[in-house]
Amino acid sequence: MLGGFGGKSSAGGRKSLRVAVAGDKGTGKSSLISAVASETFPDNVPRVLPPTTLPADAYPDHIPITIIDTPSSIDNRIKLIEEFRKADVVILTYACDQPATLDRLSSYWLPELRRLEIKAPVIVVGCKLDLRDERSPANLEDIMAPIMKEYREIETCIECSALTLIQAPDVFYYASKAVLHPTFPLFDQEKQCLKPRLRRAVQRIFNLCDHDLDGALNDAELNDFQVNCFGAPLDPVELMGVKRVVQERQPDGVSDLGLTLPGFLFLFSLFIERGRPETAWAILRKCGYNDSLELSTELLPVPAKNSPDQSIELTNEAMEFLSGIFQLYDLDNDGALRPAELDDLFQTAPDSPWVEGPYKDAAEKTPGGNLTVNGFLSEWALMTLLDPRKTLANLIYIGYGHEPSSTFSVTRKRSVDRKKQRTERNVFQCFVFGPKKSGKSALLDSFLGRKFSDSYKATMGERYAANVIDQPGGCKKTLVLREIPADRVKKFLANKETLAACDVAVVVYDSSDVYSWKKAREILMEVARKGEESGYGTPCLLVAAKDDLDAYPMSVQESDRVCMELGIDVPVSISMKLGETNSLFSRIVSTAENPHMSVPETESGRRSKNIRQLVNSSLVFVSVGTAIGFAGLAAYRAYSARKNA
Repeated sequence: MLGGFGGKSSAGGRKSLRVAVAGDKGTGKSSLISAVASETFPDNVPRVLPPTTLPADAYPDHIPITIIDTPSSIDNRIKLIEEFRKADVVILTYACDQPATLDRLSSYWLPELRRLEIKAPVIVVGCKLDLRDERSPANLEDIMAPIMKEYREIETCIECSALTLIQAPDVFYYASKAVLHPTFPLFDQEKQCLKPRLRRAVQRIFNLCDHDLDGALNDAELNDFQVNCFGAPLDPVELMGVKRVVQERQPDGVSDLGLTLPGFLFLFSLFIERGRPETAWAILRKCGYNDSLELSTELLPVPAKNSPDQSIELTNEAMEFLSGIFQLYDLDNDGALRPAELDDLFQTAPDSPWVEGPYKDAAEKTPGGNLTVNGFLSEWALMTLLDPRKTLANLIYIGYGHEPSSTFSVTRKRSVDRKKQRTERNVFQCFVFGPKKSGKSALLDSFLGRKFSDSYKATMGERYAANVIDQPGGCKKTLVLREIPADRVKKFLANKETLAACDVAVVVYDSSDVYSWKKAREILMEVARKGEESGYGTPCLLVAAKDDLDAYPMSVQESDRVCMELGIDVPVSISMKLGETNSLFSRIVSTAENPHMSVPETESGRRSKNIRQLVNSSLVFVSVGTAIGFAGLAAYRAYSARKNA
């Protein structure tokens, strides 16, 4: 079932674990490893043990654990760093009878892990518990609380004795638990509450279980949930017990209809409070979530493109679903989603997918900052173009239940579209080239309905803008503009497949600046050459921006001549300052709809084309001549046979 209960086991699909054990010399690292592996205290322990493996049946998750003993000397620092980077979890040891080794955790070891950017969880282990001076008892919680507050990567702390084996096996149990069932992604220890991503995931799971959509889980729905996640139902007495515990601690967690969302969230808090994060993870993984609390990639199949000049689009069925979702969350029916309404729409997704680039500010909004319906649908089209798997995940998060096969369609190759002289695409991608200060950013702003600004601000990195264009006959197409920074054009075009993804290349220049025209001409010629060399010839449009300024006479004459030589339309004059776009965006779509036209042809490309045509004609002539020769020979043989007869 798409987005339902069909995920991995509670171990998250892992087949093994790697644990690095580090700490000061003499803290008992090697003795701990040896004692746990052999279940006896070793008489003689080497300074550094070879890799030690605990079998899969050693702990409940049935995953073998490889333990790496690390050297403490500075001479082996490179080896130590290498093992830290390979480890799934790091154990840092100190000796209970040597307080200085505990101080070294916060003065050296923990800062060192941060400096190396080690992301693995950390288990702090006090060894040699049997040697602690009983006259100076110490409370582990009091000692470690300030350290754990500063270093949130510490998953847990434990003290043990390799000599008596007290809590020694538990060390590696907690180490495996820190990887397979970590608390850190689920619970904010400082605020003592569930983290936002977990709350969002739990709310989605609640919605999946609430079959009658009454805002509560009745006994039948709770039992379905229990069976799906744990393989067995609860008996009526157990169900009553669960609801009673919830009601005592969370009064609004139970209603006459059953367990409410606050009650369902409380159960997850209770699992963590009682040291059972594995229960929470079992539910999450059964519902398809990975360690980052996102849907696992295995549950997000997307169709494959067989050629770089194909693209992936949403089907009409998916677009109709999104239009319905927009109307559902547009509570004030003003044709736009306020930020609060958009947050509500994505409340069961890990995050709002459009708060960062390239999606942030990439779609049309009202003057008040609300996302229009065209902007909403354009964001989905852009996300599908760039990352269809992300689109599918977010569709599932917001309640889409159809199969992936009915979600996406793979377009025909652009090369085929050119031969057939038509296209069936609904989403077109246009690369916007041009020298600095030519007006590229102003063009994208105008495309999104934003006001012109006289202040110049260079675009850092690539920028996207997407919107719906109404074409003659009531047809709607989505146009995606991709601004290519001037200083990245050369590197961008160095990739032979770059132009395969482009439906139209627009080259913008400042019509009042001769230098801008010269740079634009160079870019246009380079795009034309790259298209011919790669076989991905792309329709091109030349745009003369800043038409409100006095045009440089030479650039007007030269631009017309260059366009004529290349076989493309004359430049389109626009002024973003005056709001005169000269129907540019409709022209771009029309150019994309006729992929065989406006493809620039250089002199070199024209010669190569003529040579190919000549060679092909010669081959046809030779083939026809050969065929005639064979036919004549056959006729002669037939004539000779009749004559002899």
